Amino acid sequence: MKNENIYFYTKENCPLCVEAEELLIMMNKQDIPIIKKDIYASDELLEKYQLMIPVIKYNGKELFGHQLNIEDIDRLLNNSTT
Repeated sequence: MKNENIYFYTKENCPLCVEAEELLIMMNKQDIPIIKKDIYASDELLEKYQLMIPVIKYNGKELFGHQLNIEDIDRLLNNSTT
């Protein structure tokens, strides 16, 4: 199965983002490249994600701030079939 990059959408001064990034790194046992994107670097990203960060996107599926826990991150990284 060909894995694409993991995209992690974040912003500065976001404690929840720091926690989510630590979980993501811990759960990324396949060492899939993580591309970190600050939503304030793009008007499009800011409009799309400003109230939902942190966001993890992988294989076309997204997890939003309230869904970022060990179980959901593991499911996203290991059961993506898109």
